[in-house]
Amino acid sequence: MIVCSCNVLSDGDVKACLTPGPGCPRTPAQVYRCLGCSPNCGRCVRTIRAIMDKALADAGAEPAAACQRGCCPTIPAEAAAKPAA
Repeated sequence: MIVCSCNVLSDGDVKACLTPGPGCPRTPAQVYRCLGCSPNCGRCVRTIRAIMDKALADAGAEPAAACQRGCCPTIPAEAAAKPAA
């Protein structure tokens, strides 16, 4: 299934770059970099995050969390849960 029509990325493409371990992408932006592209419209970010969380949970890894190195922008869980005004 195509999850990003701007870059023509499928759910399989996203899952293919998710290997549990220290090099695993932890954010949708890192998934884009892993796949050699960047987000355009951004509509697919939530879908990519859901695919990441499910794939890592199925692999027995921790769900993608905030970057531990502090190099990636993060959104607090409270802010992400609030609908945009």
